[in-house]
Amino acid sequence: MNLPLDPAQLKFGIGQSVSRKEDPVLLRGEGRYSDDLSLPGQLHAAMVRSPYAHGVLNGIDVAEALALPGVVAIYTGKDLEAAGLGPMPASVAQKNRDGRPVHLPSQPILATRRVRFVGDPVAIVIAETPKQARDAVEAVVLDVEALPAVTEAQDAVAPGAPQLYDDVPGNQVVDFHYGDTEAVAAAFAGAAHVTRLSLRNSRIVVSPMEPRSAIASWEDGRYVLRMGSQGVFGMRAGIAKVMGVKPEQMRVLTGQVGGSFGMKASVYPEYPSLLFAARKLGRPVKWTDTRSESFLSDSHGRDHDMMAELALDADGKFRALRLTGFGNLGAYLSNATTIPSTANTVKNVIGVYRTPLVEVSTRCVFTNTTPVGAYRGAGRPEGNYYMERLVDQAAREMGIDRVELRRRNHITPDQIPYDAPSGMQYDSGNFPLLLDKALEAAEWDSFGQRRAEARARGKLRGIGIGQYLEVTAPASKEMGGIRFDADGGVTILTGTLDYGQGHASAFAQVLVDRLGVPFDRIRLEQGDSDLLIAGGGTGGSRSIMASGTAIAAASALVIEKGKPLAANLLEAAVEDIEFMAGRFTIAGTDRGIGIMDLAAQLRSETGASSALDVSHTDQYEESAFPNGCHVAEVEVDPETGETQVVRYTTVNDFGVLVNPMLVAGQAHGGIVQGIGQALMEATAYDESGQLLSGSYMDYGLPRAEHAPFFGFASQPSPARTNVLGAKGCGEAGCAGALPSVMNALADALSERGISHIDMPATPQRVWAALQSAQV
Repeated sequence: MNLPLDPAQLKFGIGQSVSRKEDPVLLRGEGRYSDDLSLPGQLHAAMVRSPYAHGVLNGIDVAEALALPGVVAIYTGKDLEAAGLGPMPASVAQKNRDGRPVHLPSQPILATRRVRFVGDPVAIVIAETPKQARDAVEAVVLDVEALPAVTEAQDAVAPGAPQLYDDVPGNQVVDFHYGDTEAVAAAFAGAAHVTRLSLRNSRIVVSPMEPRSAIASWEDGRYVLRMGSQGVFGMRAGIAKVMGVKPEQMRVLTGQVGGSFGMKASVYPEYPSLLFAARKLGRPVKWTDTRSESFLSDSHGRDHDMMAELALDADGKFRALRLTGFGNLGAYLSNATTIPSTANTVKNVIGVYRTPLVEVSTRCVFTNTTPVGAYRGAGRPEGNYYMERLVDQAAREMGIDRVELRRRNHITPDQIPYDAPSGMQYDSGNFPLLLDKALEAAEWDSFGQRRAEARARGKLRGIGIGQYLEVTAPASKEMGGIRFDADGGVTILTGTLDYGQGHASAFAQVLVDRLGVPFDRIRLEQGDSDLLIAGGGTGGSRSIMASGTAIAAASALVIEKGKPLAANLLEAAVEDIEFMAGRFTIAGTDRGIGIMDLAAQLRSETGASSALDVSHTDQYEESAFPNGCHVAEVEVDPETGETQVVRYTTVNDFGVLVNPMLVAGQAHGGIVQGIGQALMEATAYDESGQLLSGSYMDYGLPRAEHAPFFGFASQPSPARTNVLGAKGCGEAGCAGALPSVMNALADALSERGISHIDMPATPQRVWAALQSAQV
């Protein structure tokens, strides 16, 4: 590890809590989000959306709308199809259990013959002002023959259910299976005890602070799209395919992004529609989603139903785990994914426990609802939730202390590397130690006193554990570019993308560590597809591992390029040049030159500093396994059913922490989102497919008052799967929060004989459960 000579730079190295570089700009209100941008002569777009969840689209009458003031054009799906655009991208990595290929129905950019959910886009209106565009939307007349709708996955596969696609019988996209059915069945048959729980992982409206927005234009013979995204390189490829052009004929630009949580990673129908209009009309076209439309048009998260079963021997040792259930995909695959309820559940469900056998069977199903996509964790929190609820329930049923049951089944440090039945190999970790540290920090042993005090106030108090392990995103290529700029700065180029995480500081800290470059001279470029040669975007808790590894590799290349250049300036042999702490020196002497001085001297001699620049693609090889233990305490008011999280403690193993402050902030955000899903975020449809929770008047998000002060501690075991030793932290808060909060609530309600309640445990649901328990 190279540390800069200047002591002032030490505070900017790996392991330091450095403030986010972008914060001064954002705090001054100088951020540039997609809706802040405008181009000369731009027009404005609004989408015409289906008010029906399911129906035959017989026609679209746009005559009245076209006659309104300011309306320039209205395009339908048939216009886009006639131009050769589409269909929308769709892919499924999983196979059917019987080996049959998965059939992928075609989705037009704008619906042409059938509408399949409320909010399904059917036309795009272009006008001189946003208001004129929205007014024209109201004047478009749709001729829709309404059909019966289905919103729940289990109902969608029932005999006689409405069929969304003629070529997808039974609405079933994938019949996924993983595991040895016979071996698992034998383990259950021979088990001393079997615990079963029907578990609902509820649907989430993603709701980032910044709605989706984009400006499309046709510039110098190619498409340009300025938009919020999670990675411009992959987005460019996806949109170019829909537009029927080569990626080089498409440029994607992303500035600052106000949150995403997985939702802005996909290609949406609005984007090719805007690009088509911009080229057709010869003027830029801008669109910004309204919040009410975002509830309908942005992909939702989660929505899985599982029967979870755990087989144990007489001593409480786990013998097998079996999940059987459904993944609700919504109406389309274009911005949906089958991965959370299938492969990612398999990878994450055993968590930190020795579990010899795992079987997961998931039926991924179309319904007349908003398409479902990735949401913070994308199967990782779900998998951990299933296991941790089973552990607590098994302990209750077998009369074994829940802490003791976990200890009996922990994967211990001497068993690592551990070959999990998921096919993953855990490379590091000390799971028993994290449990012990968390219990100590949470004052577990004195909980009885706090419960008694709450009882005296008429409250039910419970405590719950959520011990989790996540498998981060798989191997991928990532860019690590380093450019020494003419103004004396250094630019990092990489293909991940910051949508709130603070990459600029963390990545700069890696560069400070490797090259000794002054922190305040480092810039970050992630948002221009023209400047990238690779990039997997941000997702799956991969950024510091993928980009950090690529930056480290690129730094090594800079050093190798710099040695002969330094040797020439210092009049020494290349083999005598060493690099340490930001300086090239002649071995055994104090003669040398700093890397920034070398870059400046090269510029003065050649007019450029390209001799030190590196444009490098790195193959990030393996996932990592962040893990930890959360302990939540809740209080329930039995008169109202209101549940409040009153204490919260976490001890985490994120490997090497590049920036501990940012890691804690990521954990806090994930925890709050987990609390929201557990206790209040209720997405609801009526029987006709109308979204009942279509605004903040009807959909509850956690506020500051719902979040306790968090106890955060780190107990790292450095990862062995990447050069930085980091493990990723962006999604882990949810993975620990869902089970710890719901286990705590079940513990509180156990005083009234209630052992389980599903998410979201809203006051009404908790109150109803308490009332039923009194009957």
